[in-house]
Amino acid sequence: MAAPLPMSRRELLSLMPYATALGIVLEDASPTLTRGSVDWAPNRCTVDSAMHGGVLMSLADSIGAVCAYLNVPVGAGTSTVESKTNFFRALREGRLHATARPLHVGRSFVVIQTDLADDQGRPVGQTTQTQAVIAPKPPPA
Repeated sequence: MAAPLPMSRRELLSLMPYATALGIVLEDASPTLTRGSVDWAPNRCTVDSAMHGGVLMSLADSIGAVCAYLNVPVGAGTSTVESKTNFFRALREGRLHATARPLHVGRSFVVIQTDLADDQGRPVGQTTQTQAVIAPKPPPA
């Protein structure tokens, strides 16, 4: 049985106001697998009705950050220090789905791979990101 989440999915997402404003939905969250999605919409597009690459990267970063956060000690935080995205195909309708898994969990860094897919499960992109582990602040003296 998986360990209980430190907070609800809604509370986890509320830590990232930008993700909430973008319409990202956190569907599943655990230290080993985190999933989320965002709807295609005209205001999230670039030329030819293709979802803007920044939206793809924002979804990958947000879902990857949750996965990383669930792998650090209680009270610690994370911050993206490196991110690399490959784009495979355009998304012109439906929903963009993200699935994040840890590749490495260490004391100082967590490396996450996030796969992006369309509604048919076809690969849209892939992001690998490194998250620094930010130690908890000591209690006031």
